[in-house]
Amino acid sequence: MPRILGVDIPNDKPTVISLQYLYGVGPRIARELCHKAGIDPQRRARELNEDEIGRLAAMLERDYTVEGPLRRQVAQNINRLRDIKCYRGIRHRLGLPVRGQRTRTNARTRKGPKKTVAGKKGVKDLR
Repeated sequence: MPRILGVDIPNDKPTVISLQYLYGVGPRIARELCHKAGIDPQRRARELNEDEIGRLAAMLERDYTVEGPLRRQVAQNINRLRDIKCYRGIRHRLGLPVRGQRTRTNARTRKGPKKTVAGKKGVKDLR
C-alpha cells in the first residue's frame, strides 16, 4: 500500500479514488492532483512508483491543507466558537445540532441513545 502523508491508500482502487482516503481531499482536489502530477487518474494506486508518490505528497504539503493541520484547524475553529460563547459554540459544548436542525424529534446522532422518562399513568388506572 502506498503511504502518502502517513496514510495508507488502497492498492486496488484507481488513484483518483485512493487519494480521497486522505482527510481533506475530495473528488475535485483528487482530480486536480492527478492532472498536475501528470498521473492517469484511472491507473491503480499500486502501479504508482516512488517518484509519483513523492510528487503527490509534495504537492499536497505545498498547496493544500490536509490531514493533521486541517484537523487541527477545524478543532481550533470549534474551540474559538466555544470560547466566545456564541450560539454555535454553546451547541457544540452541549452536544446538540449546530446548524438549526430540530431536536424535539430526531437529532439522535448528536444526542445519543434515548433516555426514557417515566410516562403518565395509563388509561386503565383512571377507572
